[in-house]
Amino acid sequence: MFGNSWADLDSAHGRIAVSSLRLTQVIDRPAEDVFAVISDAGNFASWNPTIKSSRQLSEGPPRSGTRVEWVLAGFGKVEQELQEFEANRRVRIVPHMKAMSGGHRFMLTREAASRTRVDHELQMTPRGLFKVMGPMMARTGRRNLQATADALKQHLEAAPT
Repeated sequence: MFGNSWADLDSAHGRIAVSSLRLTQVIDRPAEDVFAVISDAGNFASWNPTIKSSRQLSEGPPRSGTRVEWVLAGFGKVEQELQEFEANRRVRIVPHMKAMSGGHRFMLTREAASRTRVDHELQMTPRGLFKVMGPMMARTGRRNLQATADALKQHLEAAPT
């Protein structure tokens, strides 16, 4: 299930394009397994085709404030931070970059002992010169969100139980 919205917001400094993309999926694995993969953002490149390489920068287990570095096609190295961290329930991965702000929020709902609904929300607010590229960024974001969701499901459901 895929939904999206694109809004132009008037501000004192001009128009700012904001894209908010939503996708819902069901994964046949317990919420704990799903959350373990999502919160291990330093290991995303091992299963997510939209990320060329990934590594954790912070020491210790994943938690709010954990920082990771991803190499993303078209953007290069981008530092990310885990926020809104609630074990087995939700986490938001927030990029720290000049071109845009936003983040990818994962919200988990246990549907059965070994079945989890994942609600994805990808928010993108282009900055500076990237504002004119807003519609293209929304298309790329939609494609990457679908690829991430598909890869997450495949990775988890193919893993031994």
